Amino acid sequence: MVLVYDIPMDKEDLKYRRILLKISGEALLGEQQFGIDQTQVKKIAKEISDARIEGAEIAVVVGGGNIFRGMRNSAKLGMDQASGDYMGMLATVMNAIALQSALNQMSIPCRVQSAIAMNQIAEPYVRHRAIRHLEKGRVVIFAAGTGNPFFTTDTAAALRASEINAEVMLMAKNGVDGVYSDDPRTNSEAVKLEKIVYDDIIKNSLKVMDTSACALCRQNNIPIVVFDFEEEGAIVNILKHKDIGTYIGG
Repeated sequence: MVLVYDIPMDKEDLKYRRILLKISGEALLGEQQFGIDQTQVKKIAKEISDARIEGAEIAVVVGGGNIFRGMRNSAKLGMDQASGDYMGMLATVMNAIALQSALNQMSIPCRVQSAIAMNQIAEPYVRHRAIRHLEKGRVVIFAAGTGNPFFTTDTAAALRASEINAEVMLMAKNGVDGVYSDDPRTNSEAVKLEKIVYDDIIKNSLKVMDTSACALCRQNNIPIVVFDFEEEGAIVNILKHKDIGTYIGG
């Protein structure tokens, strides 16, 4: 049997050769109200696998909102936000392990690196080791956010993208194909914005990502592409220079 990672890869024709993919925890829900839908996880793994076969070096940050949302759930439980955020970080580790398992079943080599030490189930986050994994063709999933409370996984994604010298950060959205002037699900007159600059997110209060994450990408000149993850083959199409979603840059 020929393993996927033994297939020769050509990066020359790709628009981006090293990417950071940000996936929300809700993307793993599928038709469920809570937890992890295995069918959905396999679908996500297939999209990552297809991009990997094209030759891209892929790092992933996945949220934990399908299991526990720090700020929202901590208030409901009467706990302080820091404790809630730590619980949310643990939820991202569970999602990372589920995604790693799905990728391994497709013979895609994958490593989970956690910002919180848990050596029995994940590597500790080490920047140079992560970069080496990517150079070796392994998918790297960054779990447990930044390892600190009060920071979202958007910020963690921007931070990791900066640290591994990613050429782009891909923000996967569920059912929304880019950035709009307003919420297209509630305002039929909302206009899709094909290309904007980083400052537009802050000036126009566009609810795409955290302003701190946007500022970090701007500081390190990392473009952001917001796209609909439900569109089959979207990541590969982005890599092949097709205009998909909304481009955010300088």
